[in-house]
Amino acid sequence: MPLLPTLSTFFIVLSAVLVAIGWVLIVKNKRSSHRKVMIAAAISALTFFIIYLSRTIFVGNTSFGGPDDIKIFYTIFLIFHIFLATVGAVFGLVTLTFAFKRKIKKHRKIGPVTSIIWFCTAVTGVAVYMLLYIIYDGGTTTSMIKAILGT
Repeated sequence: MPLLPTLSTFFIVLSAVLVAIGWVLIVKNKRSSHRKVMIAAAISALTFFIIYLSRTIFVGNTSFGGPDDIKIFYTIFLIFHIFLATVGAVFGLVTLTFAFKRKIKKHRKIGPVTSIIWFCTAVTGVAVYMLLYIIYDGGTTTSMIKAILGT
């Protein structure tokens, strides 16, 4: 198992688990604990992003090394995951901003949507990791654009 992809996947899963814990805490009206756990979730997601970005810049991304007949399905799935991750990150920043600015009505409205998007992002992220490094041998490590396009 490659170190950086495994580590970054761990942090994205950790962030989703922390979001789930934060959700349970707010349902139980434990606001202080909710705040702390959600900040930890955001830090975990940021740690993922720093590791992922560093690896992308300094090492590159790994292309799909599985069978050619499913490469198109992997590519579509990867694009879906990237879209989810981007939307989830934007929603996450907006949700955190509402919380820190004490715009609680808006935070309560967008928070559950953000959480669901983030859970889907984490699940699809693990699936991408599994397809790239566990189920199939990784392809060549190259720039992100080449990995996405499969060239």
